[in-house]
Amino acid sequence: MMKRFFVSMALGSALAIPAFAQEQPEQRDYIDLSYNFQKGQQFELKQESRSETYTTVDDVTNRVTRDFNNTITINVDDNIAGVATLTFRYKELKFNFNTRNQNILVDANTPNDKEPFQAALKSILDHPFTVTLQATGYITKINGLDELLDKASATFSSLKENEQEAYKKLMKDQFGTNAFRSWLEQLLVTYPVRSIKLGTRWEENVPIRTGLVGSIDLYWNLQTWDAKTVKINGTGKVNTNKVETFTIEDGIQATAEINGDIMTNYLIDRSSGLPSIAAQNTEMNGTYTYLANKAKRIKKDIKVPVRIVTNASYKIKQMK
Repeated sequence: MMKRFFVSMALGSALAIPAFAQEQPEQRDYIDLSYNFQKGQQFELKQESRSETYTTVDDVTNRVTRDFNNTITINVDDNIAGVATLTFRYKELKFNFNTRNQNILVDANTPNDKEPFQAALKSILDHPFTVTLQATGYITKINGLDELLDKASATFSSLKENEQEAYKKLMKDQFGTNAFRSWLEQLLVTYPVRSIKLGTRWEENVPIRTGLVGSIDLYWNLQTWDAKTVKINGTGKVNTNKVETFTIEDGIQATAEINGDIMTNYLIDRSSGLPSIAAQNTEMNGTYTYLANKAKRIKKDIKVPVRIVTNASYKIKQMK
């Protein structure tokens, strides 16, 4: 571009003016997006979300709710050749799980001898695990989180064996590496490697990493930007694999034929590439097929209508 500019200047002012006029819009209309970190930076992430799952069996509807209210610190340990190593630590962790025959209300910072889950989540607080993130937003790996959960599960040792397994599954489903990576992939925009202009749409496909088996097609659209921020609209299409089995509450084996939509609005901080604010809504509808299981008193496969609604909001600010 600069070579063309200087050649035009050499040809004289009459040609230089049109050449300049052609290049200014090109510079103004395109933008490069990526994650940019400096070693020693620290960020704080606050998450609030609620997920509601409705299933209907024999005309009786059951609702399962999961509420999160978490604070996580993110330290930049290193950033070499566009690959950042980030250390995450939970500072606050509040979780409410409610179903027909169970209610778990936990604040990891508030002792509760009657709730085994509280001690488990308490043992996670302030303990580090790392995320390796490429400049585009692709997550290379997550280290140390499952090891934290394994240690935390020791707090369930006084429970009956079936209760231990239920608590371990709940903890893994909500806080394990796959669950953490899944929501992080939906929180962080995966940026294109090329410069883009207003209205550009790009996409990425990721698997559903917990519970349901399937994939998510994520799409992003560049809406506007200024010197400090970028507004991006995100959408997603969720589709499950209807023949793969998974385990739901109460240990029931099932398959799922579900599809859904994700809507996300991002306000991006240009200096880091992280979303300062993100608001996300997901709604999925379809059917579970509970597989015949004598132990669970399911004599034959049962088709179960299901609806899943999740609303989440995130805020990230730089602390230093």
